[in-house]
Amino acid sequence: MAQKVLLFGDIGIDDTVALIYAYLNDEIDVVGVVADYGNISRENALANIQYVRTLLSSEMTEQVTIIVGAEAPMTGELPVYVPEIHGEFGLGPIIPPLNFMNGITENFHEIVDIIKENEDLLIVNIGRLTSLATMFLLYGDLMRKVKGYYVMGGAFWVPGNITAVSEANFYGDPVAAQVVLRYAENLKIIPLNVTEQAIATPKMVDYIDAYGPIDIVKPLLDYYYNFYKERNPSITGSPLHDVLTLMAAIKPDMLTYERLPVHIVQAAEGTERGQSIADIRPFLTDGEVEPNKHDIAFQLNYKQFFMDFMTVMSGQRFT
Repeated sequence: MAQKVLLFGDIGIDDTVALIYAYLNDEIDVVGVVADYGNISRENALANIQYVRTLLSSEMTEQVTIIVGAEAPMTGELPVYVPEIHGEFGLGPIIPPLNFMNGITENFHEIVDIIKENEDLLIVNIGRLTSLATMFLLYGDLMRKVKGYYVMGGAFWVPGNITAVSEANFYGDPVAAQVVLRYAENLKIIPLNVTEQAIATPKMVDYIDAYGPIDIVKPLLDYYYNFYKERNPSITGSPLHDVLTLMAAIKPDMLTYERLPVHIVQAAEGTERGQSIADIRPFLTDGEVEPNKHDIAFQLNYKQFFMDFMTVMSGQRFT
């Protein structure tokens, strides 16, 4: 039986590829997608999801509930978008028809119904954590019904991708990130430590373009790679941060984890804002309360990642 997943995302390029991967993978049953601000505006994220669903039109994709998520962070700031990385609609050079915004209304409460109606549900958060944190603040008891959580975020003893130490999802709303880490049980963090190893090379992308069923993968990842290549000439391909996080939910042996307490720096600005700090001390000092511990991914089995990603995306068997 396919694993039921409720996906929260800000639906940039790698989020979109993750959606396509999920729709093509028989092991995953996406029961809902919560569209948030982040890489792009919430409204453009909603249009993106609608458009991608039409490309994969089937009975399964038509049953996926699209949910209107957060449009700004808990910090009270105005969100800052990154179209230079992901394109205006999170689709690189592709602009979906404007009518894909038609018929979308506020329906955040439907997350409650999805959690109540689906046993063994996993929540995968691949964008800012604002909507997920809101659920913990409003429905704490209900959220304990969820089987597990997978969050793309953080950078532990490796460089960040927004500041020297901070990753984008935690930096964008550090308040929400701390709320989720405070209340979530059975949480796995998939940080830059491993997602930056989940590389799709140009040759991989060309193969998917030649054999896969979805035409937009190549223009998406070519656009993404061009940005990364300009910023870091030594990079060999596009890092699939969000695809790896979704994979982690169904491939428990693909990643190696360490269980540690994590704190998110709440600075309003500066290099340290949104920094994820894992506490590796073997002791507590007097007066300290035992903190929550979470599983942090530190090692990736790239061969397993490669085989699974290429098999699903190309429709050809890789062994």
